[in-house]
Amino acid sequence: MTPIRPPVPPFDEAAAVQKVQAAEDAWNTRDPHRVSLAYTPDSVWRNRDTFITGRDQIVDFLTAKWEHELDYALRKSLWSFGGNRIAVRFQYEWHNAAGQWRRSYGNELWEFDADGLMRRREASINDVCITEEQRRWFGPRPAEEAGQQIPLQ
Repeated sequence: MTPIRPPVPPFDEAAAVQKVQAAEDAWNTRDPHRVSLAYTPDSVWRNRDTFITGRDQIVDFLTAKWEHELDYALRKSLWSFGGNRIAVRFQYEWHNAAGQWRRSYGNELWEFDADGLMRRREASINDVCITEEQRRWFGPRPAEEAGQQIPLQ
């Protein structure tokens, strides 16, 4: 039996913000196994040009991602919500092994099952090279900033 992962749909604004912050917090751990538990066992993803199905593929994908995207730090903001769906915009910063920093901008569309697990995730992401001095995110979001919108640029 799959555990319930509150909040569950249908989402109101407070529940949607809570779901977005929980996702941000989990992804900032960079723990692929922990992150995968927020998704249904047969969850379907599109991440850029990669198509993923199921928790095992999610773990494999995230493991490879965080081996390449070093010092990853993420911020997510609620964009819209309704019923069992949430739209999110996000930014994250990371560098590769050569030390080149990037800020990745993206949008995600999420669909949840009745137990609050994400069964579908579609992510469109673009990367911009930045210098270390242009960084904004230095680890997980401080608790006093939870749920705040992120800047456009």
